[in-house]
Formats: sequence, structure tokens, C-alpha cells
Amino acid sequence: MKKLKYIFSILLVVVLLTGCEFGTVRHKEEGNKDMRHVKIEVEKYGTIELELDPTEAPITVENFITLAKNGYYDGTTFHRIIKGFMIQGGKGKESGRMIKGEFSDNGVKNNISHTRGTISMARMAGYNDSATTQFFIMHQDTPSIDGQYAAFGHVTKGMEVVDAIAENTPVEDTNGTTLEENQPVIKKVTVLD
Repeated sequence: MKKLKYIFSILLVVVLLTGCEFGTVRHKEEGNKDMRHVKIEVEKYGTIELELDPTEAPITVENFITLAKNGYYDGTTFHRIIKGFMIQGGKGKESGRMIKGEFSDNGVKNNISHTRGTISMARMAGYNDSATTQFFIMHQDTPSIDGQYAAFGHVTKGMEVVDAIAENTPVEDTNGTTLEENQPVIKKVTVLD
């Protein structure tokens, strides 16, 4: 028993010294040059910066980057907002291109969990390969949807903007329906690298 307590104590010290967190997926590997970075400027709210992970979701990241570079997201809104869950944006003229759902329920390994600040692709219920343009950013941890949606990155700066949108935008129902006049406007999505 003493030996077990000693091993546990050593593990606890290692965890504290290295900053590891149990139950948390590490999204960024030190020096990973594959990561892509974007920023979302939201009128009247501020800027959300994100790191996208093409090693976990290459098709999803490429789709998002292409849409952003083409100016697709500029002027769209966050149109579905559920406090304590997520904010959803990117609805506009459909891109006409559905992409492969990169998540385990669709036969694709993806280790990114839907924790606070994760960005993921929205899709039609019952259609795994139906994601096009709409994305959502997690307001709070919701691991129950892991394996059902293509998570592809996380917020690195600007969670206060996500919080402000989630907590202060009036909604019409429990599904997060937001009247057009209340929808926060995405001024611009910029690809940084």
C-alpha cells in the first residue's frame, strides 16, 4: 500500500510540473508546423483567434481555409446560439460542396474533443457527409457529441468574445434560434498562415 501511495505521489508531482491535465485532449503539439491559424472579427464584439489542426481533420481544415480565403464568411452571422453549449455561424449562400465528415461515427479517427473553445463543423442530422460552410465554437465542454461532428481546431485567443456572444445574445427558443437583427455579424475571417 505504501508503494502504491508513493507511485501516486510521484505521478501527481509529474502532472503538476508538466502542466498535464487528466481528461483534456492536447490540441497543439510543440513545434507542429502543420497547424493553420485564422482570426474571426465579429462586429461590436472583437476578434476570435483559432488554431486549426489538419492532422486530425485535413478535409475540414482545407474547406474552411478555402472558404475564408474566398471571402465566403465575410458578412455572415452567428445565427444559432445556445448558452452553455455553442455558437454557430457561417450560414449564407451555400458553397455547393459537401465534405466528408471527419469523425469516428463516420469511420474517421479524430482525437479532438468538443471542449470549451473547440471549433467544429455543423451538418444535417442523419447525414454524416453533409457539412458545407456552417461551423460552431463550443461555449462549454460537451464531450457527449464527440465522434458525431468534425472538430478541427480550437480558440487560442478571444474566448471572452465567444462568452459575450453566448451569454448576451437574445434567442427565441431552446434551439438557439436568433432573430436576424440580433445575430452577431462576422465582419471578416482572415487566414493568418
